[in-house]
Amino acid sequence: MENNTSLQQQLLEAGVHFGHLKKKWNPKMLPYIFAEKKGIHIIDLNKTVECLQESAAALKQVARSGKKILFVGTKKQAKDIVMESAKKVNMPYVTERWLGGMLTNFNTVRKSVKKMQSIEKMLGDGSFDSITKKEKLTLNRDREKMEKVLGGIAQLGRVPAALFIIDIGHEHIAMAEAKRLGVQTFGVVDTNCDPNKVDFAIPANDDATKSIAIIVNYITAAIAEGLAERQAAKEEDAEELDNEKEKRAEKLEAEAAAEDGDRGGRRSRSGSGQRRRTTSSRGPGGGRK
Repeated sequence: MENNTSLQQQLLEAGVHFGHLKKKWNPKMLPYIFAEKKGIHIIDLNKTVECLQESAAALKQVARSGKKILFVGTKKQAKDIVMESAKKVNMPYVTERWLGGMLTNFNTVRKSVKKMQSIEKMLGDGSFDSITKKEKLTLNRDREKMEKVLGGIAQLGRVPAALFIIDIGHEHIAMAEAKRLGVQTFGVVDTNCDPNKVDFAIPANDDATKSIAIIVNYITAAIAEGLAERQAAKEEDAEELDNEKEKRAEKLEAEAAAEDGDRGGRRSRSGSGQRRRTTSSRGPGGGRK
């Protein structure tokens, strides 16, 4: 990760510091506001850097633990950035509308996902060859609609451990569901929002594409680091396990060899004793006494 000065300069160039008009501000954002210029609030980039690094470190640990982070960004400026970034780190995402109950009614949503996957499979393997062209077209349209909304969470088997949200005001339903279930929330918060509604607030311009991109890319890089560390730890554990198995095998082999040696020695001594007894039992000339 970059040093603070370099990161702050990049944030400045991306316009992360531009907030909303003063008349739209939320007073709870005061600690994160640096100044007002021409009726627009300017976000304190020192605070942004601090919050961004704190959020990145926390999400890195979530990823390192093997848990899922749901990326959420349904506004036009965020959609493509959020989807591409989530895919890079194999995390679920929602970039179309948020379905009510996506978290709080997760089991029902999973049924819809399975239905979508089932239709997709049957369309592909020829199961629907016997139905009419019109029926097939209807099914395909249904699948496409479901894919658009549910495609990003198709591989999400359980409620995620955390939500990373672009514009907590716009995604208020997702925020409410996460809070209800106790799911950690990380969000980009502009000057018109309440930072206290999110567990980890990242004060930043949530409207400009460049601003959204630099924040999302930074967080995604941290998640990628967490995943890489998890993989490295797995490989290290596997190597240690292999070494232990090898040592145990060598020990067992050595013990088996030692036992075979002991048996050979006992047989040799037993044979010598038998010969001595046989010889002593014979008289002169080899006859028995």
